[in-house]
Amino acid sequence: MITVTLVYPYFHPRFDNSIFRFPPIGLGYIAAFLQQHNISVEIVDCTFLDEKQAVDKIIKNKPAIIGIQSMYSMREPALELARLLRPHCGLLVAGGALPTINPEMFLVDFDVVVQGEGEQTMLELVNQFISGGAFDEIKGIAFKDKATGEIKRTASRPLIENLDSLPFPSRELFDNSSYKKYYNRRFGYKTTAILTSRGCPFNCDFCSKPIFGSTVRTRSPIKIVDEVEAVVSLGYDRIWFADDCFTLEKSRLMEVCDKIIDRGVRVKWECLSRVDTLDLEIANKMKQAGCLRVFFGIESGNDYILKIMKKQITTKQAANAIKICKKTGIKAGAFFIVGYPGENYRTIQDTVKLASSLPLDYLSFTLPYPIPGTPLFERIKGDLELDEWQEPKNIKLIKHKLLFDSEITESWLKSIIVKGLVQFRIRKYLGEKGYTIVGAPFERITDVLLTRDKEFDEPMRGELEK
Repeated sequence: MITVTLVYPYFHPRFDNSIFRFPPIGLGYIAAFLQQHNISVEIVDCTFLDEKQAVDKIIKNKPAIIGIQSMYSMREPALELARLLRPHCGLLVAGGALPTINPEMFLVDFDVVVQGEGEQTMLELVNQFISGGAFDEIKGIAFKDKATGEIKRTASRPLIENLDSLPFPSRELFDNSSYKKYYNRRFGYKTTAILTSRGCPFNCDFCSKPIFGSTVRTRSPIKIVDEVEAVVSLGYDRIWFADDCFTLEKSRLMEVCDKIIDRGVRVKWECLSRVDTLDLEIANKMKQAGCLRVFFGIESGNDYILKIMKKQITTKQAANAIKICKKTGIKAGAFFIVGYPGENYRTIQDTVKLASSLPLDYLSFTLPYPIPGTPLFERIKGDLELDEWQEPKNIKLIKHKLLFDSEITESWLKSIIVKGLVQFRIRKYLGEKGYTIVGAPFERITDVLLTRDKEFDEPMRGELEK
């Protein structure tokens, strides 16, 4: 029996303090689907490994096929691993968002690129490899013809309609021990992710969805809660529902919550929502079912910029959603983008003002990240340096070329973000009365913030420590 090794080349996380550190659920689904068809599979998650450890672990089992996932910021480690592993397998396969959008980028070092959802495609690739057959009839791939060197793309593979037909991810192949230790040591809880739907119907200017598409497909509430119970049995006490918008379909969400309550499942959970999909009835039911915190991609505090972003929400809706969370006892987190093309000093100030005024439990500011395949990328790609979009450093508070057409200076942007975060921390820990200490020494204020908040963003921590 041949062995297939699936690799998640994520080396950076060992050095950060993120609350969003989860095993590769997508690879877990592919592994489970292959196992269902009697194929031997292992997953090598590089999150807690260095490159040498990863390579040694991969080649130890002498896999015939190696599949490497590449998210947008993983291109270089994915390609480097492919070069190192080339002599040690018969077939190198790339998959993920970036290979789906730009397979040519990967076919120098890989034999095949899986485009879109990978379960059925990977199974057919394995079977054809075993039989020695051609890949031409496999839907959803790109590959280089060995005879001519020509890159061929096959017909697109239809999306999986019935997600309940898929087995649960093969969590026994994840490094559960390391993930639980990571969370328990830093935050005092043990969390992992569950995916209950695929697809997003919205078309935000900065967002790309090459794998799951725009058609929303959902799992049944029974299957979802079955998996929740399975995860709890592994020793996890918190769950991140990894859907693009967990609150999108009210009736399904209410049924999921009812089943969690009826079965007496004792677990806290968090999710991502949209401010226009949360109402008081939903929030109350979520709270009863163990919801601890909801995150919103609010993105801007200026309605004009929200229109540019094609968010289809308003600042009024954002404030109302956070108000609902506070009223029901659910913590609220929010993500904001500052420095978006078209912004000026006033619009950024609007964003920081809104963000620091809301009763949030978690706040993140990032610079715009021009992902290939998005309208944002297409609009400004001529002004970006080569491959600038894929450098992880460009989502941090350093020189960022998206400010190329703006009067906004990097130093001012950095300053207002740090000030906004300080105001947020004061509100979080001292409430409204906290603003009375703004006149206190800045060193004392930042000392309190840095020592009390385990979830403080590392880039922001570094800025304050300076």
